[in-house]
Amino acid sequence: MLIPKSLTITSLFNYEIPVNSTTASAPVSPGAYVLGFAACLLTWVLLTGTLIRDELLLGGLVSLITVFASGPRLGVLSGMRLTPLVPWHMLRYLVYFFQQLALSNFDVARRVISPDLPIRPALVEIRTGLNSKLGRMLLANSITLTPGTITVEAEGDRMLIHWIDRPADCDLESATQAIAAGFEQHIANFLK
Repeated sequence: MLIPKSLTITSLFNYEIPVNSTTASAPVSPGAYVLGFAACLLTWVLLTGTLIRDELLLGGLVSLITVFASGPRLGVLSGMRLTPLVPWHMLRYLVYFFQQLALSNFDVARRVISPDLPIRPALVEIRTGLNSKLGRMLLANSITLTPGTITVEAEGDRMLIHWIDRPADCDLESATQAIAAGFEQHIANFLK
């Protein structure tokens, strides 16, 4: 089982982000640059609210500079599946996420209002089949954003989750099914 690392006040203020040498030196695919440029330019157009030629040229220049300045960090986008159905799958994921968010909110509210406070908090371990860092990060954040679960640690294909109501006969597979399977199924359609 994964054991969470303890944080001290000193470590919170003196924290240095570790740089993985294999990630920093890994080549970034041209598709990541194109995707980054398109996202920057789309953001520019949405923020300016105009399609005037001069605005688009300036937006293109700013997008190019931004993409090349952040080039080494664009490797995280290599986890994207570049297919025409990606926007559809992202929309389906968002609908599923908001459904789970609403259900989880009602579940936690029911537990709080209930006089006997039916909770059995525990740390459980789950396994993910997502391979990309971006996919695992999105899964961990999706789990954390739904009330009743918090991702404590993510390492490799395993995540340590604090669960508000762990069933008595819960093992790795059943915890994975109960907490992450739905999110993972939707995320896997647009992330590796």
